[in-house]
Amino acid sequence: MRWKVLITDGLRPEGEVILAREAEVDNRNGIDAETLLQVIGEYHAVIVRSRTKITAAVLEAATNLKVVGRAGVGVDNIDLEAAKARGVTVVNAPQASTQAVAELALGLMFALARRIPEADASMKRGEWRKKQLKGMELHGKTLGVIGMGRIGSRVGQLAKAMGMRVVGYDPLIPAEEIARRGAEPLAELDALYAQADVITLHVPLTPNTRGMLDAAAFAKMKPGVLMICAARGGVIDEDALYQALEAGHVGGAGLDVFAQEPPGASPLVAHPRVVATPHIGAQTREAQTRVAEDIATEVLAALQGKPLRWRVV
Repeated sequence: MRWKVLITDGLRPEGEVILAREAEVDNRNGIDAETLLQVIGEYHAVIVRSRTKITAAVLEAATNLKVVGRAGVGVDNIDLEAAKARGVTVVNAPQASTQAVAELALGLMFALARRIPEADASMKRGEWRKKQLKGMELHGKTLGVIGMGRIGSRVGQLAKAMGMRVVGYDPLIPAEEIARRGAEPLAELDALYAQADVITLHVPLTPNTRGMLDAAAFAKMKPGVLMICAARGGVIDEDALYQALEAGHVGGAGLDVFAQEPPGASPLVAHPRVVATPHIGAQTREAQTRVAEDIATEVLAALQGKPLRWRVV
């Protein structure tokens, strides 16, 4: 049987080559929701990123669909319950972007600590604000990692290599495993808030994590804390973060993800102590090649009934 695979948000050629060995590939990058509903019934597999929403309505129309492949990690744009109810397998590629996202999180830390974007902007205006641009060293500071999965653990490893103390919180991972991954385990978030000079978030967006960093959480943090989020939009209460920045309690925020993407003319994005990037965590040549190869291989395995490495449902 010749499978039909739809790609809705683009995929590097390395992935398409793998798919084309066993399937007919239709790359319709940017397909809109209405057209997707009309054509999805033709396909046995669909590969998406975060833009395309695989809703219950899409799954109902997908009469031949066997597998949804998420070229990346987060699956909050896929109705997992509806997929499970219809017997549609969902797979992702959780390892491909680990290094890329970890490096971006670290880059955002450096940008905030040394005020690099502000310094660059002033130079481009012809200014020389050397004395005004005093930053801080990350060496010797405490990094609090919320979410000690692959990416959070990697951020901690990189931070330790440059002399930071790393503490970690993750209610789903035993303390001994957090320690094995290189962080001092903390049993309570409040303890992390009290100790961390920099906090980095690496949790999925779920009903339990939505808005988890709210006004009450910010109030428990050390004055001047730096906040990093390259995980999923929505885990931070953005209004509360803006107020904490305005009050000076949060010293700065490095944000790659937002509750609404793109966020438009957002006061939070425009804040002078915010470094914002347009969800580029996985946007490296190396990571995108790995994502394409991993998801193509996994989707074909699902179609062929082979063992899966990264089955979500």
